[in-house]
Amino acid sequence: MLIGIIRTLILFTVVVVFLRLMGKRQIGQLQPYELVIIIMLSELASIPMGNSGIPLVSGLVPIFTLLVAQVLLSEVSLKSENTRRIICGTPSVLVEKGRIVEGELRRLRYNINDLLEQLRSKSMPNIADVEFAILETNGDLSVIPKSQKRPLVPEDINLPTKYEGIPTTLIIDGYVFKKNLANIHHSEEWLMDELKKYGVNDFKEVLFASIDTEGSIFYQAKAKKAV
Repeated sequence: MLIGIIRTLILFTVVVVFLRLMGKRQIGQLQPYELVIIIMLSELASIPMGNSGIPLVSGLVPIFTLLVAQVLLSEVSLKSENTRRIICGTPSVLVEKGRIVEGELRRLRYNINDLLEQLRSKSMPNIADVEFAILETNGDLSVIPKSQKRPLVPEDINLPTKYEGIPTTLIIDGYVFKKNLANIHHSEEWLMDELKKYGVNDFKEVLFASIDTEGSIFYQAKAKKAV
């Protein structure tokens, strides 16, 4: 049993490292060849994991082969437009200036109900309001509304806005991010002094804390356990 556990942990580690090397993508963002590689990867890992009679190397070699293939395909796709078109395909315009491109739907075997569903999910229920709807190579639908139907933004009415940026995380579940504190030129002592203003005397009492670009601190204490 111990050998089976060790084999499983090794294969798990290898697969996790492989997926990390592929980059941070959601399933819906994968290119077709990347999805195929992931499916094959799961099959290859499950064979030596479930059968201890198969040498571990018999599962690792194909996995590393897929890793090399994925890296090579990605590199070639980055440098060659023609290769990228062959491997990943090209985006397809399904709606142009408020009219459905019927021929493109037929070529992709993409029915109108699917198109309407995707448009509704993008808060565009009326095709007449759509300037372009483009089916990307990863299967996602990008929708560009007509200028008269887009949400109003401050620039449209010449309204000046101030810089917001993103908050910096300082504490998660009692753990202090010292690097983030250094990036904003503050110390743990400063952070503790600020938290004491809210009645917090220990970092471990804090579930989450962050600071925005204006210097305002947000924090939430951990829920107290019932005795």
